[in-house]
Amino acid sequence: MTHSLVIAPQWIGDAVMTEPLLRRLHARGERLTVGALPWVAPVYRAMPQVAEVIEFPFRHGGLQFKARRSLGRELQGRFDTAYVLPNSIKSALLPFLASIPRRVGYLGEARVGLLTHRLKNPRDKPPMVAFYSALSGEGGIDSDRPQLALAPPAVAAVLDQHGLARGGYVVMAPGAEYGPAKRWPHFGGLAALLDRPVLLLGSAKEHALCEDIAAQAPGLCRNLAGRTSLMEAFALIAGAGHVVSNDSGLMHVAAAFGVPQVALFGSSSPLHTPPLNPKAQVVWLKQDPDYVPPLDCSPCFQRECPLGHFRCLNDVSAQRVRALVG
Repeated sequence: MTHSLVIAPQWIGDAVMTEPLLRRLHARGERLTVGALPWVAPVYRAMPQVAEVIEFPFRHGGLQFKARRSLGRELQGRFDTAYVLPNSIKSALLPFLASIPRRVGYLGEARVGLLTHRLKNPRDKPPMVAFYSALSGEGGIDSDRPQLALAPPAVAAVLDQHGLARGGYVVMAPGAEYGPAKRWPHFGGLAALLDRPVLLLGSAKEHALCEDIAAQAPGLCRNLAGRTSLMEAFALIAGAGHVVSNDSGLMHVAAAFGVPQVALFGSSSPLHTPPLNPKAQVVWLKQDPDYVPPLDCSPCFQRECPLGHFRCLNDVSAQRVRALVG
């Protein structure tokens, strides 16, 4: 059996989109250990094909060479292959320091000497699932769809804890770590139009944003941003009747659980990071033939609207999204 170490991305959405790659590797007999930062590690615990998760003691930014060298020494002799999913030089450093003989990843950031099997970065932005799955070296990757799994008793326990019935509530994820240009501004108006309880999920940094949304729909919203673990948030999403979100990590989580969802895109593109879910409905004014004047500026992939008008999300009304929520 091949023992493989997978170096995970640092964002939740990207981590979800790596699942088809791991499923392929597992299916061909590789035993998978995933090395991930603590806030991403729970994603891989919801992937049955992962045998072990190592939480890296690293922080955002900086090479942190001593910590990587120390962990590399601990891992020496354990693995035959490493798959380096991020494009940074520091992510390729650990497998090199661990003397893993086969190290697979994309070229970038002067990593030539750190990788033994190198793929060229595509010029255009491909769908991210295909981008990661290509590291398997196999064909047929365009049909891959991420899937996550939680044991039904685990989901039921979380719902009981919060006094919720499966399918009887709507989850809203109004945040987007990338920046304001990915955040739809009308979640509060949508909550006021719904006839079911609304759970607001996100990180602690998004708690104030969710408080503002709850104030626009008094008595209808429960703000759980920053008040659940990631695994609890997964269970609440898995049990929801519908999920409404921006292009964010929790959007990809909802897609991987196959929950009915509405995904709102502004500065980013569903051609690059779509919710791969047959129950997903995508709203992107760029592709709306009835929207005028056309959004020639979209997708800009900027954190804030460079033109200042933010039409790509401002002009998506709460009523339009309400019509899509069953």
